[in-house]
Amino acid sequence: MFTNRLIDLLKIDFPIIQAPMAGSDSAELVAACSNAGILGSLGAQYLTPSEIEASIKRIRTLTDKPFAMNLFALETLQAPSAQSIEKAIAQLKPYYDKFEVSPPSIDEVINQIDPDKQLQVILDAKVPVFSFTLGVLSAHWMEAFRKNGTILIGTATNIKEAIALEKAGVHAICVQGAEAGGHRGTFIDDYRKSMIELKSLIPQVVNVVSVPVIAAGGIMNGSNIAAARALGASGVQMGTAFLTVEESAIHLNYKNAVCNNDPDSTTVTLAFSGGAARGIDNLYIRENMDADLLPFPFQNALTKPFRKIANQRGDIEYTNLWCGQSGKLARKLKVKDLVTELLAEANSAACNPASD
Repeated sequence: MFTNRLIDLLKIDFPIIQAPMAGSDSAELVAACSNAGILGSLGAQYLTPSEIEASIKRIRTLTDKPFAMNLFALETLQAPSAQSIEKAIAQLKPYYDKFEVSPPSIDEVINQIDPDKQLQVILDAKVPVFSFTLGVLSAHWMEAFRKNGTILIGTATNIKEAIALEKAGVHAICVQGAEAGGHRGTFIDDYRKSMIELKSLIPQVVNVVSVPVIAAGGIMNGSNIAAARALGASGVQMGTAFLTVEESAIHLNYKNAVCNNDPDSTTVTLAFSGGAARGIDNLYIRENMDADLLPFPFQNALTKPFRKIANQRGDIEYTNLWCGQSGKLARKLKVKDLVTELLAEANSAACNPASD
């Protein structure tokens, strides 16, 4: 069961990728996953170039196995006006006051981390795998990474995006079903048109591309893995399943919220970052359903100060709790034990398919 193009491409033992989860993952989690025979991934979107460099060095001290770095492939965005930023800051004043933090300055909101500098650090480090979402890298960067020998993985939420990614030159495509937690990867059409269930998305993408397809969204156990592979996926990407492992550094309250999460308890919201993302419904989301928001990533910069404190305190009502729709199936195990259970379940499911 565990021999295919994706395994050979990524040089891993099992066709499982730990999803990059910017802000919720760590070098330690990535290394633990890679050491367990799967592909660990670090979401580096909010890290400065020096922080990215340090994270890569840290991962390499903890594992000699392949790993991935991940960024958002955003187009250059028009920064909001100072007036718009001031209005948004005023709306969020109750939260700054509640957590006793100062709002960011207008310059801090406008001057986001330079993506070219982030990319250059990752390129120079010659990481084994680079994955991206929310767009397609420019041809310049695609060519540079390919010449570097780096495996490239793009994210698609619909067929048009999958075709665009293959045309751009990715080595594999991660298809993100509507069930997935975190930011929606949509970059062609409105994200609401691309809320497609994974079981429908996998075979349709497999039918139109020739590169390996990786399934993401609601995959929590071996039966899910076997089902995705039966639909044509070469492997799976799992995020929520790794939020609750012992090596995960998120607050215990967040882990408990994931494990106690019912399928209808998550929602897709723009309230935290300005970008559509699935997470556990909480008080902050409900209070800001009708708020005027800045686009991503500018809104993200506005909410970061109080989200940081809320995270530290384990206050799950005022921070983003990104989570897929199957969080209740999460397990609190060591990474190596979770991978062992997943493989046993997947083999069992493949040998004994369910019947009516």
